[in-house]
This record gives sequence, structure tokens and C-alpha cells, in this order.
Amino acid sequence: MLLREILEANREFVQRWEQEREARQAGKLPAKKLAIFSCMDTRLVEMLEPALGLKRGEAKVIKNAGTILTEDVVRSLAVAIYLLGVEEVVVIAHLDCGMAKPDADRMRQAMLARGVKPEDLEGVDLAAWLQGFGEDYHGHVREVVAGLRNHPLLPKDIPYHGLLFCPDTGHLELVVDGYKE
Repeated sequence: MLLREILEANREFVQRWEQEREARQAGKLPAKKLAIFSCMDTRLVEMLEPALGLKRGEAKVIKNAGTILTEDVVRSLAVAIYLLGVEEVVVIAHLDCGMAKPDADRMRQAMLARGVKPEDLEGVDLAAWLQGFGEDYHGHVREVVAGLRNHPLLPKDIPYHGLLFCPDTGHLELVVDGYKE
């Protein structure tokens, strides 16, 4: 049922998009030469970019569960920087993040209930795999920014900033000013 709704919404979207195409032109390169690394939380959809004053085509946006620094994030940022002209990176974590304290036991039970074989979970430390960061949101932002700044495959000559976002109000708090560090 949901798939039909999605396809119908897409049909209507494409019709509107075609009518407004000229006003919405955007290139493959980020116009503001900015990359954002953020969480995939649904509360940020249609809120985060406008709260930053950004429009379509102005920034590359990379998301994952919890704004957790992984090699895939580094790969995406490296492409954005070296191939797409990004000159600044902003890490944005948010308050009330579900990945602050992920429940590994609940995850395990849900996985088993959905058909994951118990033997496939043997030896998997789900708590470590989920990579929760506790309630220290500021520390988490600083850690991710430091990880990017110190990664051997990322350049040292661009600013890496860190912000904390409130998904209820849209307020941003500066945690790391990449111009000063």
C-alpha cells in the first residue's frame, strides 16, 4: 500500500517539478562549497537545511544513524572535497538522538524476530557495532570533528565545524569553530 502512495506522490511531484524546473535548477557541485554530515533522524527532514539557510544544490549532505564517524562517511567527504569542490565541512549532531544510548538487547531481539539467525549474531558485539555515544552530545560533536580533522585521507587546510541542533526548535549551538581550531 505504501509503495502505491509513494508512486502516486512521485507522479504528482514530477508534474509540478516540470512546471517549476527553471526556478529550481541546481548543479551537481555544491554551490556554497559546503558538506554537511548529520544524522538520519526523520525530524531533520525539511528542517535542517532551511534552519541553516540552505537551498537545494548548495551543499552535499551525508547522513547516517547518530552522526557516527565511519569510513563510509570519510569516503563520501573525500569525494565531496577532492572531486566536487567542497571547501568546508559542518558536523551537525542533534539533541534527543536515538543513537545516544542504543539498546543492543532490544536490537538483538528485533533482529531475531525478523529472521536473523542466532549463529549470525554470535561473536557480534552489537553495543560496539551500534556505536552509541552516551549523553555527552558536545563531546560527541568534538570527537567526530577531531576524527575528520585528523583523518589521514582528509585535507588539513579546510575548516571542520561542529554544531548541535535542536529538532524541536531548529536552534543551532556552535560546539567547534573550525576557523579557530
